[in-house]
Amino acid sequence: MIIAIDGYSSCGKSTIARDLAMHLHYVYIDTGAMYRAVTYFCLQNSIIKQGVIDEQKLKSSIDSIHIEFKLNSQAVQETFLNNVCVEKEIRGLEVSEHVSMVSKLAFVRHTLVQAQREYGVSGNIVMDGRDIGTVVFPHADYKFFITASVQVRAQRRYDELIAKGEDVDFNAIVENIVSRDLHDTSRKESPLIQAPDAIVLDTSLMNKKEQLEWILNHIKIK
Repeated sequence: MIIAIDGYSSCGKSTIARDLAMHLHYVYIDTGAMYRAVTYFCLQNSIIKQGVIDEQKLKSSIDSIHIEFKLNSQAVQETFLNNVCVEKEIRGLEVSEHVSMVSKLAFVRHTLVQAQREYGVSGNIVMDGRDIGTVVFPHADYKFFITASVQVRAQRRYDELIAKGEDVDFNAIVENIVSRDLHDTSRKESPLIQAPDAIVLDTSLMNKKEQLEWILNHIKIK
């Protein structure tokens, strides 16, 4: 099967997708990490300067960007960019502040969507992102759309970054989430929208265990 999980940033969809894949013994693909990895590449190679992206430079470099997912010694999946683990780096606020401008570029999305579809050739995957059920796998066996209130999402993101030892401001995170929502839903290329046949899950008042049980229950019902 192919299970598509879409939704807003920091609403818990990656955690749900990862836990679901582990429960089903499926492969988990974090497409958001792929866009974050490209964004990190841009920041490290001066393709983004003072909030402006050099699209031509990125276009000429896109074929040299190789993204992989590997399990570490604790069996936790990590993101590798050109054979270097960048899992921590791509989760920082700097990448979060710039990823929307990178992910809205048509040539970036076309490149990564093709890579994502290749992951699905063998089936039995759980993939999360913004356009999995609408663009990447419109005929997925199951489609879920995850949402949560802005305040809840900001608090989760804040707690996550603080736990990693980062010095972050809660209000800055709220602003980043609101900004990303606007960019994700209004961009011309593959905007974030709910697939007509997707099942909606609001995680605002649910813990991780409840979210997983809810998803598994709906898979059994269908």
